[in-house]
Amino acid sequence: MKVLVAGGAGFIGFHTVRALRAAGCLPVVVDNLSRSAYLPPQPFYRVDLLSFELKGLLQRERPKAVIHLAAQADVGLSVADPLLDARENILASLHLLQGCVAAGAAKVIFASSAAVYGEPKRLPIDEEHPCRPTSPYGAAKLSVEHYLRVFRTLHGLEYTILRYANVYGPRQGLGGEGGVVAAFCRRLGKGLGVKIYGDGEQTRDFIYVEDVARANVLALTKGDGETLNISSGEEVTINRLSRLLQASFPGSPAPSFHSPRRGDLRRSVLDPSRARRVLGWSPQVSLQEGLFETARFYQDFQWRPQGGGGRSN
Repeated sequence: MKVLVAGGAGFIGFHTVRALRAAGCLPVVVDNLSRSAYLPPQPFYRVDLLSFELKGLLQRERPKAVIHLAAQADVGLSVADPLLDARENILASLHLLQGCVAAGAAKVIFASSAAVYGEPKRLPIDEEHPCRPTSPYGAAKLSVEHYLRVFRTLHGLEYTILRYANVYGPRQGLGGEGGVVAAFCRRLGKGLGVKIYGDGEQTRDFIYVEDVARANVLALTKGDGETLNISSGEEVTINRLSRLLQASFPGSPAPSFHSPRRGDLRRSVLDPSRARRVLGWSPQVSLQEGLFETARFYQDFQWRPQGGGGRSN
């Protein structure tokens, strides 16, 4: 199966392209390299999703499916510049969907986010939880979800929406929702203590990038018309995250604590049980294993992240 990966040169894109090849698919990468993590193998097109070139590219390649990972993934930037965020996350996605219809693509797998839920009313958060995003980034992701449903009704373009929790792993940049792991690794690798905002007892749901890539591949043939949480289902405090990472950097200083950041959620954890039923998917990499592999990558390769978002992530 030929699969176009929009944003395939980014963090999640790298691992998804590798998973597609392992599954016997032919990935075609489209990326503008504005915030890329690596230079992908051929076939690769350096094309912006809003460019006039995109439609012709889709017509030439005629992929059966599209995995849409391209995004401006910095929540803070979306607050500072919501127009830029809308351009890169909503308008670029619409242009891609129009191109998919014109080229006869059968399905789009869309990388959405836990940010669509906003402040949780109950935990764990399932897919029926109210969607009340508190950032332009979350609002943009939710908007694209609605457009996917409209395109399915109007044009028969199938979709699966995957709402990722905090994705982490090797090659991650410092931006985006899961960037705390990369930020901690970068400081610990320099012999510095991590910075924790607030008391560190705030919680998040961390999911390893290879588990996310596997879900992307499974959704090519399963989950039509579904919206699914892709998460570990494990509520992890930032203090625990810090302790686990410090174990991989012996002799690292103690963390420093700073004033809480405005708008940060106190608790967040998603319920991944629907993905288990629909995709036959469940996370295979534990938090300890995933953090160890991530820390080892930073140590062995002295990785210097290029960024966390943009239409190339």
